[in-house]
Amino acid sequence: MIKTAILGYGTIGSGAAEVLEINKKAIAERVGEEISLKYILDRKDVSGDKREALVTTDFEKIVNDDEVKIVIETMGGTGAAYTFVKAALEAGKSVATSNKALVAKYGTELMEIAKAKNASFLYEASVGGGIPIIRPLYDALCADEVEEISGIMNGTTNFILTKMAKEGSDFSEVLKEAQSLGFAEADPTDDVEGYDAGRKISILTSIVSGKQVNFEGVHMEGITKITAEDMKYALVLDRAIKLVATSKKTDKGYYAVVSPVMLPDSHPLYPVNGVFNAIFVKGNVLGDSMFYGSGAGMLPTASAVIADVVNIAKNLGKHIPYDWSKEELKLLNYEDMTRKFFVRASGEVKEREKEITELFGDVAFVEAAGIKGEFGFVTEEMSEKDFAGKYDKLNNKITRIRLG
Repeated sequence: MIKTAILGYGTIGSGAAEVLEINKKAIAERVGEEISLKYILDRKDVSGDKREALVTTDFEKIVNDDEVKIVIETMGGTGAAYTFVKAALEAGKSVATSNKALVAKYGTELMEIAKAKNASFLYEASVGGGIPIIRPLYDALCADEVEEISGIMNGTTNFILTKMAKEGSDFSEVLKEAQSLGFAEADPTDDVEGYDAGRKISILTSIVSGKQVNFEGVHMEGITKITAEDMKYALVLDRAIKLVATSKKTDKGYYAVVSPVMLPDSHPLYPVNGVFNAIFVKGNVLGDSMFYGSGAGMLPTASAVIADVVNIAKNLGKHIPYDWSKEELKLLNYEDMTRKFFVRASGEVKEREKEITELFGDVAFVEAAGIKGEFGFVTEEMSEKDFAGKYDKLNNKITRIRLG
């Protein structure tokens, strides 16, 4: 019997315990022996919980127990989670985590410790929640050179944008609804400002490049400035506004960007709505593929965590090399990326056409029903830097959104 411990008995931690219990027989058949939960580390009162007897507040009890071979970290954050995971790995225990902040900031260090101790540090649930993406990149797509990864990697923002598009609601109104339904945190900053997606695309870029990517080097923009009016223009253009995290490989290196993007109805990410997530991968051999499913939630995310536990259990005493080098990858300046842009401006087209075409060249003007005193236009393809210079000179501008 293989003993495990869970650090953090919140949504994902309790889900992991549930999956171990629900699928106990099937997991034992796949591993060759039973996996048993011995400890749960948590400070809160769990009186009356069916696993109350397993709960402890003493991490030392876990780290010093030689019976515990696998630690499941679902605490979140980079404070105590980092301290405890590092100590567990140094004690020769393998770790499965759902913590993208931990992987993005300390992944390289923790992988090196795991390798030195002949243990494993696995993190499938840190990017796609219940969507398998990390194992496919390392295993199924290992013969491919990944040229692009683009994804809707945050269920909170996708829920908000979907509701805004379908109901014509304002951002603040839908955010409150998302919070009441439990889809958004009381402090939603990480989600709505794009930081959550930024951490995830930095992890995926580290995997495909084989080098450490500092997530703070990813250009990140959130959805707080998206309005109901933007959604009306998107409808006219047969497009959908999504928060898209993208990593692209070029001859010069890698770009990594998170921002709202107007996607055409031909794009594979266009129909991904609600709390669902999807990750699009382009390989130089396979071509296009997409991974779609529940990007968050108790059981979907817990399923991915326990899949890592099973993988570790089948390889106890071995290091599973889901690693990247500690060499830092310097991302290319996003300002050199080229694309088209959608712009909204005040006034009438006939009064401003000359000014706009002199600035932006050949553009396609757009008007949306029910919106007065303004118009929109789509630019030709140009670099982010060139666009920013032109946009800065534009009078009476309202907003701009990238096109995908």
